[in-house]
Amino acid sequence: MLRILKRIAQTGIRTEPAPPRADLPHEESLRIHRELLAILGDALTIRQVDAGSCNGCELEIHAVNNPYYNLEGLGIRFVASPRHADMLLVTGPVSRHMAEALRRVYAATPEPKLVVAVGDCGCDGGIFGEGYASCGRVANVIPVDFEIPGCPPPPLEIMRGILTLLRSKA
Repeated sequence: MLRILKRIAQTGIRTEPAPPRADLPHEESLRIHRELLAILGDALTIRQVDAGSCNGCELEIHAVNNPYYNLEGLGIRFVASPRHADMLLVTGPVSRHMAEALRRVYAATPEPKLVVAVGDCGCDGGIFGEGYASCGRVANVIPVDFEIPGCPPPPLEIMRGILTLLRSKA
């Protein structure tokens, strides 16, 4: 234990420094907020499904709800049940064990349902691909309306992806 504490004291805090104010995508975020509100008018409910990911994409999806990006302030909420969802955000390569569960979640989502594959693994299987334990991309299991590539995609790209899909459906 002392060895670990000594190492921590020598190394110091290893985190990324905060970006300078000029580089923050706040104006872009506000523009996306305005467009989403104009398209939605009411609200959008999203059910996020982890189909076997490493949780990198989930961390970025959670960041979309933080006070900086404030997706809930737009009327976009994450819900616990697919029966209340308008959109499914699916992350990860679909593991064989999750394939049937993902089909059931898709079937339980009311029409018109939108499906977004998030991250490289959801879009094309990523580093896992298809194999004995993985079905690969989300589109191999359920129909996908839009893909947001990245490993993991940053919160602003997730917001842009949702906006692009909503624009195409509006």
